[in-house]
Amino acid sequence: MWRKALVAALLALAVGYFYGSPELPEQILQYVSLPNFQTSSQNLNSQNSLERVISGAWEALITLPTRQWSRVAVGVNACVDVVVSGVSLLQALAVDPGIGQDHEVLHSKEDLKEAFVHYMGRGAAAERFFSDREAFQRIARAAAEYPNAKFYVGGNAALIAQKLATYPDLMVLLCGPVGPKLHEMLDEQIIVPPDSLQETDEFHLILEYKAGEKWGSTQAPQANRFIFSHDMSNGKMSSLETFVASLEEFQPDLVVLSGLHMMDGQGRELWEERLKEAVSAISDIRKDIPIHLELASMTDKDYMNSIMQEQVMPIVSSIGLNEQELLFLSQAGEGPHAEMVAWKGIPDVGRVSDILLWILERHGRSEPSSEADLTRIHFHTLAYHILVTVDGYWGNQVAAVMAGARVASNQACGLQSVDVSKVELRAPLEFNSSHIEPREQLSLNPAEPVTVWRRGNVTFHFTPVLVCKRPLRTVGLGDAISAEGLLYSELLPQQPF
Repeated sequence: MWRKALVAALLALAVGYFYGSPELPEQILQYVSLPNFQTSSQNLNSQNSLERVISGAWEALITLPTRQWSRVAVGVNACVDVVVSGVSLLQALAVDPGIGQDHEVLHSKEDLKEAFVHYMGRGAAAERFFSDREAFQRIARAAAEYPNAKFYVGGNAALIAQKLATYPDLMVLLCGPVGPKLHEMLDEQIIVPPDSLQETDEFHLILEYKAGEKWGSTQAPQANRFIFSHDMSNGKMSSLETFVASLEEFQPDLVVLSGLHMMDGQGRELWEERLKEAVSAISDIRKDIPIHLELASMTDKDYMNSIMQEQVMPIVSSIGLNEQELLFLSQAGEGPHAEMVAWKGIPDVGRVSDILLWILERHGRSEPSSEADLTRIHFHTLAYHILVTVDGYWGNQVAAVMAGARVASNQACGLQSVDVSKVELRAPLEFNSSHIEPREQLSLNPAEPVTVWRRGNVTFHFTPVLVCKRPLRTVGLGDAISAEGLLYSELLPQQPF
């Protein structure tokens, strides 16, 4: 494998000279001379040699773009996540363990208990809406007062804003239902319009359980969480019009939008009318401002199709999503590999590549004649990321995809920099560019950990993730990945949106 990497580097060097590139030899020499990229048997046989080389490459090769964002506006879902032991909270609510049963909507403590037991016994994550406002508030109060309860910034928009605010030279506007508790927790650098402030917070309760934890006759096979809320503000995207109206004064050079998934499962009558209003509001944003849409888990195929085909996706410039959302999008639109029920293990790179290309060809601007604005997709899964772009619209994407992978490693482990003893490489070292012919066999070079290939006028950037062996917290990881990828991205000026 190391010989292959060296041969690849020398071949690239030769190609660079052949085509007269003055920069390529210097780049290749930099890759070959990266710290810790040694051929000694001791280093090659060490358990973390690959991880060390990749981590070193990240530090050497990740650079900010020439033209950086100065003002980013983010909206529109925000809440407070209350994290507490599920079993402990239900015991405090004087609920006895019993038989598990799933409920699409929770109406009472009994429904909550049954749904929690149902998913705890399977070790599966789930999220449900709690219909009774007063009953939910009583439970939320009990959770907030529980001794070991933890409070976190929640909601995709608020989490993305928090990540962006770690860069001191960047002005960040957050618009969403911001109550007093959330406002107190937000970074001081984040600007919240007065119309976004409300008297009470929207709380999402996250009931955690550990691997092997027991409650009555139920035992969790693995650690996971059950989430529920009575969140009407985010559920109707009530802050969207306020968000769009605030852009005229704030004058952002990038807009990040999330929260559409909150309308999923609320019935066609609600989302159909509200989605039209949302599209009308988004269409009022100036055409020269790129819009990134952060997707999240959905279950209604008709709703996803409306977002994808006629409504939102054609009018945004970029989207971020994970493997579950990618497959559901293909299933809803009858795209490539839609017959798959779910991914088995690490998602196949070739299949992922096929779906990403289909999205840009069907719903993006892969052809100059297209009226769609979509030219960029940031895909992330546990083991690797792929950043795919239409040629001529985005710059610095090699650094952007590596930056997203690096923040995934750091944030999951709760560290500021990569500790190679706490991470492991799970990405495939060899893979195909497509699952459909014609396909190209590709390989990963740890010293230059972005594999690039093209399909037509679309370019793919693949990079591995150094997966945290014992993650401290995974909630919001996708939001941090997309935020970091955007921070390192550059919109090329010659292509207006």
